[in-house]
Amino acid sequence: MNAQVPAGGPARSTYDVIVIGAGPAGMAAATTAARAGLSTLVLDENTVPGGQVYRAATTSPLAGGTVLGADFAKGAALAGGLATSGAEVIQGATVWSLDRDLVVGVSRGGASRLLKAGRVILATGALERPFPIPGWTLPGVMSVGAAQTVLKASGLVPSGTIALAGQGPLLWLLAAQILRAGGTIRAILDTTPKANYLAALPYAAGFLASPYAFKGLALIREVRAKVRVIRGVNRLEACGTGALSSVRFEARGVTQTLALDGLFLHQGVVPHVNLAMAAGVEHRWDEVQHCFHPVLGAGGTTSVEGLLIAGDGAGIAGAEAAVERGRLAALVAVKALQPEASGLPVLAEVEAALARATRGRAFLDRLFEPQREYRIPTGDETIVCRCEEVTAGQIRQSIAVGATGPNQLKAYRRCGMGPCQGRLCGLTVTELMAEERGKTPEEIGYYRLRAPVKPVSLAEIASIPPDDAAVGAVVRG
Repeated sequence: MNAQVPAGGPARSTYDVIVIGAGPAGMAAATTAARAGLSTLVLDENTVPGGQVYRAATTSPLAGGTVLGADFAKGAALAGGLATSGAEVIQGATVWSLDRDLVVGVSRGGASRLLKAGRVILATGALERPFPIPGWTLPGVMSVGAAQTVLKASGLVPSGTIALAGQGPLLWLLAAQILRAGGTIRAILDTTPKANYLAALPYAAGFLASPYAFKGLALIREVRAKVRVIRGVNRLEACGTGALSSVRFEARGVTQTLALDGLFLHQGVVPHVNLAMAAGVEHRWDEVQHCFHPVLGAGGTTSVEGLLIAGDGAGIAGAEAAVERGRLAALVAVKALQPEASGLPVLAEVEAALARATRGRAFLDRLFEPQREYRIPTGDETIVCRCEEVTAGQIRQSIAVGATGPNQLKAYRRCGMGPCQGRLCGLTVTELMAEERGKTPEEIGYYRLRAPVKPVSLAEIASIPPDDAAVGAVVRG
C-alpha cells in the first residue's frame, strides 16, 4: 500500500497518530505506527522526506555516489519504507501550534487546519547551536548545516577561498563531502580546547566500542590529508566591510588572519525544543551540552499525556539512534491505542539497537563541549538576536535596568520575537542573562513559547474551517 499524499492538506481532521517531522526518527515512527494499523499522518516542512541528515535522500543529484558517504543511502531506504507503510504524508507543511490536548495547527499552501490526534510523536530533530562571534552576520558567513543543505539538495559546492571553523562531527563530515565533490578548503580552524580531550578521556572505552569511532577517525584522516588544520583556535572573528573578507583568530598565542570568500561555522547541534516547550513539556538544563532537554520517560513519553518525543529532539545521539527512538515511540503509541496489533518490531531488540547506537555518546558530548567564548559574546558589539539586530551590549544594558529573564527582555529589546522565534538566539540569551545576574541557566529559563511558534497570518487562522475550530482552542487567553 503506497503512502497517501493528498493534493491539498490532510484528508481528515482526526488521526490515531500524528508524526511531526520526517527525518530518520519521524520516518521510522510513522512506518511502525501505520503498519500496526493506526491512522497515521506525517507533517513535514521539506519537499521530500529525509530531515537534515538524509535531506533530499531520494532526489539529491549526489545520491548514489561517494560524495555524501555510504550512510546516506539509509535515508532512501527509510523513505521507501514510509512510502509503502500506508501513512498519509504531507510535505511542505508548517506546524505552528501544538497544545496539551494534542490539537495540531498546520499551514500548507496558504491555508491552515486544526487536527486532533490520539498520540503525537514529535520528531523535529536538532538545530545548530548559535555561534555568536564578531562578524557572524556578514554575507559570506554561514553555518556548516546550511552549507550542507545546499550541497545535498542542489549539488552545489562552495567556490572561492573557504574555511570551516568550530568543532563537532558535522564539521568534519561537511569538509570531507566538499573535498569529495571537487571543492577546496584553505583551512579548518578547530576550536576544541585541550581540556576537552582530558575531560573526554574517561569515556574513551565506550566510544571505541561504538559504531562511530572508526568512521569518525577515518573521516578526520581523510580531511587532514588534504587540508591544513589549525588546532586550539580562540578569539575567532569574521572581518569585512559589507561582506566577509577575512577571518582573524588566535592559535597558540599567535594572532593570524586568513583572506577568505566564505566561512562556515559550527559548534555542534542542540535539540529543537520550541514546539515541545509550546505544548508545555517539562525541560531541564544540560550542564555538559549547555542546552535544554525534554524530560522523558520510557519510549520518549513526556509530561504531556499522549505526547512523545523521538530523535535528536529528545537529546543529540545521531541518525542511527534517532531511528530506534522513533520505533520505540511508535511502539508506545501502538500499545496505548491498539494493543492487539501484531507484526511489530520486538521491543527488546529495538532497545538493544538503541543502546548500541548511543554507546560512546558521553565521550562526544565532553570532547565537543563548546567553550564559553563561543556561547556568550565577550564583546558588547556582537549581535545576539539576528532577527531584531540586538547586540550583547544592549542585552546587558537591559539587564542592568531591570530585565530579569528572556521574557522580560522581549519588552525591552524584542529579542526572540522575530521570524525565528528565538531559535538563533535563545540559548545565548539564557546563558548571557544567567552570567550577568549570577544565576544558573535553569533559574533564568527560556523564552515562553506560545502559538504560533512559526509565522502564520491572521487571515489563515480566521479562515480555519468551523469543524476544525470545534476540535479545540489554539489561542487561549
